[in-house]
Amino acid sequence: MTGKEVIKFIQDEGIQVVDLKFVDMPGLWQHFSMSAREFEEDAFTEGCGFDGSSIRGFQAINESEMLLMTDADTMFVDPFTAIPTLSLICDVRDPVTGELYSRDPRHIAKKAEAYLKSSKVADRCYFGPEAEFYILDSVRFDQSYNYGYYHIDSEEGFWNSGKKDTDTQKNLGYKIRYKEGYFPVPPADSLQDIRSEMMVTMERLGIRVEVHHHEVGTAGQTEIDLRFDTLTKMGDNMLKYKYVTKNVARRHGKTVTFMPKPIFQDNGSGMHVHQSLWSGKKNLFFHKGKYADLSEPAVHYIGGLLKHAAALLAFCAPTTNSYRRLVPGYEAPINLIYSQRNRSACVRIPMYSTSEKSKRLEFRCPDPSANPYLAMSAMLMAGLDGIAKKIQPPEPVDKDLYDLEPEEKAKVKSTPGSLEEVLNALEEDHEFLLKGGVFTQDLIDTWIEYKRKKENDAIRLRPHPYEFALYFDI
Repeated sequence: MTGKEVIKFIQDEGIQVVDLKFVDMPGLWQHFSMSAREFEEDAFTEGCGFDGSSIRGFQAINESEMLLMTDADTMFVDPFTAIPTLSLICDVRDPVTGELYSRDPRHIAKKAEAYLKSSKVADRCYFGPEAEFYILDSVRFDQSYNYGYYHIDSEEGFWNSGKKDTDTQKNLGYKIRYKEGYFPVPPADSLQDIRSEMMVTMERLGIRVEVHHHEVGTAGQTEIDLRFDTLTKMGDNMLKYKYVTKNVARRHGKTVTFMPKPIFQDNGSGMHVHQSLWSGKKNLFFHKGKYADLSEPAVHYIGGLLKHAAALLAFCAPTTNSYRRLVPGYEAPINLIYSQRNRSACVRIPMYSTSEKSKRLEFRCPDPSANPYLAMSAMLMAGLDGIAKKIQPPEPVDKDLYDLEPEEKAKVKSTPGSLEEVLNALEEDHEFLLKGGVFTQDLIDTWIEYKRKKENDAIRLRPHPYEFALYFDI
């Protein structure tokens, strides 16, 4: 698309509002809207100004002016607005230097793709995330100096199996037992139509969806899988994915959370990321006859992911809540090994097909709280570092990792257990991210400072509700 074609579309389709969207550092879309009458072609060349000091992780107040550069190829008609609205995803530019903004996550994704091409290893990378989330009926939470609590609920939750009838609602049973939510048909799966509506809405926005289904957790855990795409496009698609799922749920009087672990003692929500490298029509990860039909570059790519896993998790599992999920059990991928079938391994090689076109690896540690642009860029950089340095991962393990003999188990390293640990790891291990100027030292320092101050310290300094159960009478 060109700017001129976008303007023509606005006129032909009776668009009244143009909405400009961009992503903040933690990974949430921000936006402002313009009258379509005021939106002109120079928005694609000169940009639209905004205050960057009010955006998380962006500018200081004394250097707040920033520009949004609209990307014509990203336009879509918003399916949720009452007034005909055209949305455009934007890049961020510094108006003084004229350069694209180094802390703009979307810019980092574009730089990662450019670095891949310049490395001559491959000409493109594909990513296919499998994001999980919960669809709930209500949520309440609050925190002050003298109290703190949360309460979530779902008609589907097994804790409601004994709920009394009311004048407006009867308890009809069919509650999903804890950890038994994988693939039941309706009426136990009460969310079939909502998930289908989410899928169809995504497809209207140009996103290819492969499958949707109920996930293991009670209370509406869900998975919708996207067809693979290139890095920046997939980052765009993941933000559309969150936008669609949250707004479709709201239409039905429900709410969506991408928190990795919202429910105690049930499965958390991950974002398993499938990835492969291609040169022309050749899949560089495929070598027939080797272990899991993996090529040597694929094994070295895995080596890079596992070597840098602790630092990667600062972007791929970037919340304190992420480490309520990354614990033994609950199918959590905490073991720093790779395997062709084992789901508790950090890297799994799907074996559903033996064809070259389907050969890929699946990095299972990430969760959907991640900023997709930063997480996928970091994964690519770690994998390329593994290829460049020919990093050899530990030997693959296809046994049940929870049934290993103690001597074998001691040899299997695990992922870190807290946000503090992975931020420390990123501080020590980030040279691989700086190659080609993809990530900058400023962005990494800003990320670490933000996460420590705004999230890790904020949790660390507050009493936890369960501490009252443990210690009040001590």
